[in-house]
Amino acid sequence: MGLDLELVGQRSAPMSHSYGWKDCVLYALGVGAKLDELDFLDDARGPKVLPTFAVVPSFVAMGGIVARLGANPMMIVHGEQTIRLHRAIPPAGTFVTVAEVKGIHDKGKGALVVVEAKTEDDHGQPVFDNVFSIFVRGAGGFGGDRGPEAAPVEPPAGAAPDFEITEATAPEQAALYRLSGDYNPLHINPGLAKMAGFDRPILHGLCTYGFAGRAVLRAACGGDPARLRSFAARFSAPVFPGDTLTTRGWKLADGRYAVQVAVAGKTVLSNGVAEVV
Repeated sequence: MGLDLELVGQRSAPMSHSYGWKDCVLYALGVGAKLDELDFLDDARGPKVLPTFAVVPSFVAMGGIVARLGANPMMIVHGEQTIRLHRAIPPAGTFVTVAEVKGIHDKGKGALVVVEAKTEDDHGQPVFDNVFSIFVRGAGGFGGDRGPEAAPVEPPAGAAPDFEITEATAPEQAALYRLSGDYNPLHINPGLAKMAGFDRPILHGLCTYGFAGRAVLRAACGGDPARLRSFAARFSAPVFPGDTLTTRGWKLADGRYAVQVAVAGKTVLSNGVAEVV
């Protein structure tokens, strides 16, 4: 079955998402927060909210559009993710998100579906935007436009990273992360993971993204969520629960940071770039 190309330009209905401090803490634990990050775990301290929590309130709106594509869910993988933050995320509130399909691009062996989700608070003020880039394996070759090619963001040649943080994920990491709203069985069901071509359930790309975001926050933002204005990255290879992630960042000439994540020397998150103020 081909993809529904008529979805390009269509918007979702506004979708409301209410949350509280427990949701923020559950997300923080899902992306590896430790006891030395109590500002993100203790409700008596607010708590502060990790900037990458922005993916959670937008996920249902994005998922609703992807469900209308007509694609086999087992052939869908997350390709890239971008968040743009207009201000720090409060520890409780109600958000309204509208998602729009910006493009469906023919990549030959697959199709790239780009969904932009804009999120406002209940007073109509913007809080953050997300761009979800979804790759549908085997859905290319329909004669469509390949879409723009993003310029790669590479670390300065020969330069040592300005920061390097290594953390082990837990064997239960995917089971914990999915409680924030991404219930794709690929991340919990061994049989379905094998059907999709993996030896065992893989970790959510957005979980790896959250680990990387925490590393950037700690090393480049002094732990202040308001200083991270945007974070974009490409999911280059699968990660399995229990893998050890090494996040490296290089400060660029314009003040941004190039970011990469590796597992056992293999890059699993590439083309990362964080805007810090």
